[in-house]
Amino acid sequence: MNVAIIPARGGSKRIPRKNVKPFAGRPMIAHAIEAARASELFNRVVVSTDDDEIAAIAKQHGAEVPFMRPADLADDHTPTAPVIAHALSALEEAGATAIDYLCCIYPGVPFLKMEDLAAGLDLLQKRGSGYTFPVAAYPAPIQRALKMAEDGSLQSFEPRHALTRTQDLEPAFFDAGQFYWGAAETWRTAGPIHADAHGLLIPEWRVVDIDTPADWERAERLYRAYGTEAPE
Repeated sequence: MNVAIIPARGGSKRIPRKNVKPFAGRPMIAHAIEAARASELFNRVVVSTDDDEIAAIAKQHGAEVPFMRPADLADDHTPTAPVIAHALSALEEAGATAIDYLCCIYPGVPFLKMEDLAAGLDLLQKRGSGYTFPVAAYPAPIQRALKMAEDGSLQSFEPRHALTRTQDLEPAFFDAGQFYWGAAETWRTAGPIHADAHGLLIPEWRVVDIDTPADWERAERLYRAYGTEAPE
């Protein structure tokens, strides 16, 4: 059995009520729920939340909320892995059996594609261990990054690459922050996700980390222009 777990706490501070705020005509979390359900990869789509309103909206859009997340796993500093491990334990204590794979899907992912979820599971099954998740290429070489002092002066993070041609630098990638596939036993250990992982490369335009009002506006503009169907 495959289970999607969508962790959605109620205490978002930079964008209040982010997980239920309307985005493109639907509560933000609805995009994740609907993509998971439409993928037909999951026997169950479960939302882990500490918030009654989020729970109600999740149910309205077809997700299960069979338990409420405890407060000690719902603060700003709680890592993802323990939240998913708790959800796995709660499901098993309620009688769920034969859970093979779990996919943590973040709630703020309006550009999530069903095809990526399927490709992530396929990659995990081929690799046989650890986690798989989408990554995107940094738009500029990280070896040429600059740091700025309070007076505005700049210094290179890696002075040895200050004169290296960009085409000669190794590409770097970042976690897209959309979803993580792992076997049930892998999640049970609640170990660091990036410590044993393989990446699924997706286009950078589909990666929007929505943490600030400016991020939200950018995401809405992209969604109005492309939805999830811009050319790859």
